Amino acid sequence: MTQDTYVGAVDQGTTGTRFMVFDHDGAVVANAYEKHEQIYPEPGWVEHDPIEIWENTKSVISEALREASLDPDQLEGIGVTNQRETTMLWDADSGRPVHNALVWQDRRTTRRVEELEDDGRVEEIREKTGLEPDAYFSATKAEWLLDNADPIKLQRSRPEDIRDRAASGEILFGTIDSWIVWNLTGNHITDVTNASRTMLYNIRETEWDDDLLAEFDVPREMLPEVRPSSDDDYYGYTDADGFLGAEVPVAGALGDQQAALFGQTCFDEGDAKNTYGTGSFFLMNTGNEAVKSDHGLLTTIGFQRSGEPVQYALEGAIFITGAAIEWLEDVDLIDNPAQTAELARSVDSTDGVYLVPAFTGLGAPHWDQRARGTIVGMTRGTGKEHIVRATLESIAYQTRDVAEAMEADSGIEMGTLRVDGGAVKNNFLCQLQSNIIGTDLVRPVVDETTALGSAYAAGLAVGYWETVDELRDNWQVDREFTPEMDAERADRMYSRWDDAVERAKDWARDEEE
Repeated sequence: MTQDTYVGAVDQGTTGTRFMVFDHDGAVVANAYEKHEQIYPEPGWVEHDPIEIWENTKSVISEALREASLDPDQLEGIGVTNQRETTMLWDADSGRPVHNALVWQDRRTTRRVEELEDDGRVEEIREKTGLEPDAYFSATKAEWLLDNADPIKLQRSRPEDIRDRAASGEILFGTIDSWIVWNLTGNHITDVTNASRTMLYNIRETEWDDDLLAEFDVPREMLPEVRPSSDDDYYGYTDADGFLGAEVPVAGALGDQQAALFGQTCFDEGDAKNTYGTGSFFLMNTGNEAVKSDHGLLTTIGFQRSGEPVQYALEGAIFITGAAIEWLEDVDLIDNPAQTAELARSVDSTDGVYLVPAFTGLGAPHWDQRARGTIVGMTRGTGKEHIVRATLESIAYQTRDVAEAMEADSGIEMGTLRVDGGAVKNNFLCQLQSNIIGTDLVRPVVDETTALGSAYAAGLAVGYWETVDELRDNWQVDREFTPEMDAERADRMYSRWDDAVERAKDWARDEEE
């Protein structure tokens, strides 16, 4: 390793794709970002164009290197992190997607999940995968794609049986990490964290599960090879004759939330972080034990380094937090996200207004696929500032829901909560979160910890960093927030939140039946 070498990270998220380059101190030396289209073919359906995502990936890598005057040969390695559960199939020969990717937010397979519940499969799935059966995960999405993908999209002269081609390995299944790695290296690979989010992978045996593959009729031949998150054997190399013009090892991958856990250096049992992005994802490292949740949380794989056992985590998945701020923009209540703090501060309270942002159902700890967004408590005096403040409060309340479930499951009392993601730039939200949860919050200097985590995973694999202690030394505090609200008042506000959630539950049933 020389002074002028770096590690790159592809961060392929729900709304866009970023490429960041980090130096040995974990500081950002290059950064480029592009949004991609959100496709809504029907209510509750959400898709992305995988070709657009790959084109954007190439574009941001090239742009970041160009703007920082870096040569591709200065990259010691590349890591990948991705929006999890988003699922696609593609032709192994042509590389063409069979269909748009079905995004993690997509609810089209809700009825299929209800069939699993009716058939008494929930406990078995929970035991093997650590997941709560939900349309959120990849299994029912893969099944839907195999049943509904249009062969004409493969540009073949005649319609073919997609399932036959999948069974012979001619059609490949993958989450977005696999798609990016395949395009970068030509190899069909995923890591343990992404595999653990498919609802097809046994997290205790750490292998694809035959019973679940049979349940969803997903052929093993189409599945990627599962590797450690930080892989000393590397996933492969970029093509020297390809767009990058250099052979760079691709050596690490983590689903975005696990990448943030890694980037926040939550390497020890009991370490916890919450990432505020499109949704919010609260993870606590539980060490080598897969802790079973009795309070609506997910048991998932946190990360795995080469030659080491899997580290597990408890996770609270909150579907809509940052996306609720986007909704405020969409309906013209704000012009930009920065306005939320100013508007929220302009009133002392919400005047009894609660907003439950269940636009795509409720995740942990409620798990109600038919819940929908709800505003309660409005009067003629309610203004947009009250609704904006109620939206920010909903983010804090949902996080407290998960924090309480996590403490109950793990028996570990939370100390400091490390936070990251776009929304934590909002000081008002961070202080509000500290008040509602009654815990100190710490925001690091580098808040793009998702990209940083995948860079760390790749950098450890290629020897750019030798030990995790080096990574711990890189972690620096930007600001700490301590509770300023009387605990009794916070509890009172939070108790009314429970009432609002009850009114949001089971709402979508009428529109579908």
